[in-house]
Amino acid sequence: MSRTRLLNPGPVTLTGRVRNALTREDLCHREREFAELQLDVRGRIERIYEGAADGYVAVMLTGSGTSAVEAMVGSLVPKTGRALVVANGVYGDRMAQMLAAQGKTFDVIASDWLADIDLAAVEARLASDATITHVLSVHHETTTGRLNSIAALGALCKKYDRAFLLDGVSSFGGEDIRFAEWNLEAVAATANKCVHGVPGISFVVVKKSVFAARASGATSVYLDLWRHWKEQQNGWSPFTQSVHVVYALQEALAEMESLGGWRARHAEYARRAALVRATLKELGVSYFLADGERASSSILTAFAVPAHVAYDTLHDRLKERGFVIYAGQGPYLGRMFRIAVMGDLTETDLAELCAGLREILAH
Repeated sequence: MSRTRLLNPGPVTLTGRVRNALTREDLCHREREFAELQLDVRGRIERIYEGAADGYVAVMLTGSGTSAVEAMVGSLVPKTGRALVVANGVYGDRMAQMLAAQGKTFDVIASDWLADIDLAAVEARLASDATITHVLSVHHETTTGRLNSIAALGALCKKYDRAFLLDGVSSFGGEDIRFAEWNLEAVAATANKCVHGVPGISFVVVKKSVFAARASGATSVYLDLWRHWKEQQNGWSPFTQSVHVVYALQEALAEMESLGGWRARHAEYARRAALVRATLKELGVSYFLADGERASSSILTAFAVPAHVAYDTLHDRLKERGFVIYAGQGPYLGRMFRIAVMGDLTETDLAELCAGLREILAH
């Protein structure tokens, strides 16, 4: 069997360059060499999007993307604040769960998981409720592969002068993010999705002025961004970092830069996604979202499982060929399959995938 190629929404198939970085020398996170490594990595993260480095700073944590989101939500929503969660999937709902666990005050504007976020309801709420300090939402809701209308939501945050906290875990490095234009106070992300690093390091890109403007709202010791930021300004960390994963992240970021940055990555994802979508359309497979191609990200597309093939059969037969796809979540289990196009995928890989889909899904 050929190598395993991951088509799930992270972790991704690693390039040889990134994988080899994991074999570098052992290093104590209290040594100057690690401080220099961390400063380099954080600087590279801050420079991914044009203009971000001028007003924002990256804060790194050892943990998954969820840890970054929880650190962002917990630290940046004040204990006396009020959050408005704009949700239409698993990950928007998870932000509300985090606020509940933290004992924070919040409200939710929820949409059906198959719909876009409810901008009209958001504007009505922001216009009428001056107590809301922060708006929270998910950029790429991988529950359905929908790329939410975040530019419009950001415009509302700008219009009504409300801080915006964005879950960019599945979009950072692969989709457009406008920091100042969207009134972003922070965006949470991770190494092991569009950046093509290894699971275990996540980060929050935070507006620099926030740290001096107010105290942390954290209800956790480990997930307090103020604590991490204070140490990381000079390259240190308050807790043990996953050193070898940071090596791999540095290599992934350098590789991304050499290939043309986030814009080139986005274009490559779009090209790959178009090929997969065209193949499945040829086979009569429908998008799971009614507004499928227009609504979906370049990164991941959700499809309806055809009546003549069970999801488990499709999954297992593709896995025999070296491809791992992703099931639907919650009410969509068994009804949906998702294909992401991140990571180290060659033209041969894509050709083999399309050939496998044709063979398995042919009537």
